[in-house]
Amino acid sequence: MILDAQHSLVAQSLNSPLGNETVNGDGFGFGWYPENNEPGSQPAFFHSIEPAWNDQNLRELTRSIRSPLFFSHVRAAGGPPIQQTNCHPFRHENWMFMHNGFLTEFSKVKRDLTYAVDPSLYPNILGTTDSEVLFNLALTLGLKDDPIAAMAATIRKVESVGRDHGVAFPMQGTVAVTDGATMWAFRYSSQMRSRTLFHSTDVETLWEMYPDAERFKLFGPNARLIVSEPLNDLPGVFQEVPESTALVVESSGYHHEPFLAADD
Repeated sequence: MILDAQHSLVAQSLNSPLGNETVNGDGFGFGWYPENNEPGSQPAFFHSIEPAWNDQNLRELTRSIRSPLFFSHVRAAGGPPIQQTNCHPFRHENWMFMHNGFLTEFSKVKRDLTYAVDPSLYPNILGTTDSEVLFNLALTLGLKDDPIAAMAATIRKVESVGRDHGVAFPMQGTVAVTDGATMWAFRYSSQMRSRTLFHSTDVETLWEMYPDAERFKLFGPNARLIVSEPLNDLPGVFQEVPESTALVVESSGYHHEPFLAADD
């Protein structure tokens, strides 16, 4: 999925047909949990400022690492500099966080949003991106206790501060967060025109749909993928997550919940 799929992570770094930025060559990262991780285990990550298509270590690492849960991200810098501390995913204890999008006119709201982060978390902000501030603000507002409620409160804070500074549509993007056992993904923008988000169809259905597809036989029945763009063009393999939706991914499967409807 990182290297060899039709629209793999490396392929999307070169050409992202559904993205606002066609080329995502300003660094990348991926994170993973130990193969037999205990609850609460800290994930590892690898960040690089090289384009994903040009980093020789990426193929070596992905060939060797086994994990029940991977996070991966390619970056198109929208202003903050190209440096490892600005590459996703971000990490705190056993949590990882990624964001595909931006906080509009972040320079106007950066001070107020950063000041809203709990002082104990402030030293963890190592880079200069809006996404890392968003993560620490979510931690401040209860991410570890209730991720959906915390992300809702975080985005409403972003929108409130943004509009106080004359920003019409403060929030754009999709967000993914995990504690190592469950994953939550959010598709939302203030303008109701969010970046795309998809999840894979359950593997047993794919086996029935494509009985001769050798690649699908490599996956166990609980394999699940959350992606910004489908990894291939086969009909029915990926399902689009609706606008203003929270997607919960756990051992029992996928669950959708309405998230921050326009009149909330």
